[in-house]
Amino acid sequence: MFSKVLCLLVVAAVAVVAKEHAHSSQHIHKHDGHHTEVSYKDKHGHHHVDYYTHPKYEFKYEVKDPHTHDFKTQHEHRDGDSVKGHYALHDPDGTRRDVHYHADKHTGFHAEVKHSTHHIVPKKHHHH
Repeated sequence: MFSKVLCLLVVAAVAVVAKEHAHSSQHIHKHDGHHTEVSYKDKHGHHHVDYYTHPKYEFKYEVKDPHTHDFKTQHEHRDGDSVKGHYALHDPDGTRRDVHYHADKHTGFHAEVKHSTHHIVPKKHHHH
């Protein structure tokens, strides 16, 4: 029984330490518009009624974890058939990748990707 309690305390302590060093957040905002009735006849002549709401939303999230070196953000906005967004992340090799994208029914999907290098300067060791 003591080992089970000790194991639970260790797991809780690790969770507290990880929480002190890592950060994660998210935000979602959905715009609920008025429903528009859409009616149509199928190829057999049957009448169908459906409802359509103009799609509109915005979301963003962020992860910052210096312990695992997991750093990323994303933001996206949709209004009807148009989607625009950006995400950024740190790759394992130290570079940062930024992607700006947009899509719509007229031009399709387009993305612009940029890589930037974060130069790490090694610490100099002084010998006495």
